[in-house]
Amino acid sequence: MNISLYNRSFLTLLDFSEAEIKFLLDLSLQLKRKRKNGINGTLLQGKNIALLFEKTSTRTRSAFEIGIIEEGGYPSFIDVSSSQFGKKESVEDSAKVLAGYFHGIEFRGYAQQTVEDLAKYSGIPVYNGLTDEDHPTQILADLLTIQEKLPSKPLSQIKVAYVGDTRNNMANAWMYGCAKLGMHFVGYGPKELHPTKEFIDKAQVNAKNGTSIEISDNPDCLIGADVIYTDVWVSMGEEHELQKRAQLLQNYKITPELMAYTQNPDVIFMHCLPAFHDDHTAIVQKAKDEFGIDIKEVSDKVFRGKNSVVFEQAENRLHTIKSILVATLAAPEKVIEQLNQGN
Repeated sequence: MNISLYNRSFLTLLDFSEAEIKFLLDLSLQLKRKRKNGINGTLLQGKNIALLFEKTSTRTRSAFEIGIIEEGGYPSFIDVSSSQFGKKESVEDSAKVLAGYFHGIEFRGYAQQTVEDLAKYSGIPVYNGLTDEDHPTQILADLLTIQEKLPSKPLSQIKVAYVGDTRNNMANAWMYGCAKLGMHFVGYGPKELHPTKEFIDKAQVNAKNGTSIEISDNPDCLIGADVIYTDVWVSMGEEHELQKRAQLLQNYKITPELMAYTQNPDVIFMHCLPAFHDDHTAIVQKAKDEFGIDIKEVSDKVFRGKNSVVFEQAENRLHTIKSILVATLAAPEKVIEQLNQGN
């Protein structure tokens, strides 16, 4: 496969072709096998990468740090609360400063415009670790997981049903991923939380032939789904919406009954995590004690059940993020050499 992503940023899947996305997935598999064999690499040797965080993180930070280190690079975590970013210094100035020190910048925060400006002004690869609009590294990990768990179906034949708040960043990111790969995307949720025309149009403009994008509050849209996907009902920064959101989404909780509605015994359950699935989380208990409401978006039975692949997804964040870093920062001939090792 004669593809090079050298020196490219990874801001949204809309920036990549179907062939380029599949290239990253193939590379992820090779890097995953390499790690399973206990082999650390040198593909990022001499590369310094800034990890700039406005929002807290477990999987994204861990995956970037470990992925960089295992290929010989050097991560530097920068917490905006203890740096000048967004306070005394503009995004443009910060981008230019960081470009003098680092070979790449990861950003996890609020505005999509911020990650785009970092790429614009730094001139080095910038990676979107999550914004309020998009979460492309998560989708790449999810696609890899679907390939591994449903090997008999090509991605173009997969139907993904995103259940709940269908106008959040994960729903957007899934629409974009499905558009690029010709997949069937269903957003199933209350009309009050349907995506705006802007985001639907953005996906459809980029859609490959065969793509289907469907937004509905009718459960019949779930029939034939290969994947049931959800996220917490209140994202970071929206905690004040907790009571209202829980009332809107009570009928969209992922239960065994909802899973059965797909009429597909092999349907898999996916979640980007963290998940509210039992009473062992402080925010779940607080909502119950203070408001008398249940904010669990998935039942514990589904979350821990045989159709759940949530922890496989979480692990795949490491392999796909490592793939993005290697593809954009390593010498192109070294990337192809790594890719060909599995052939």
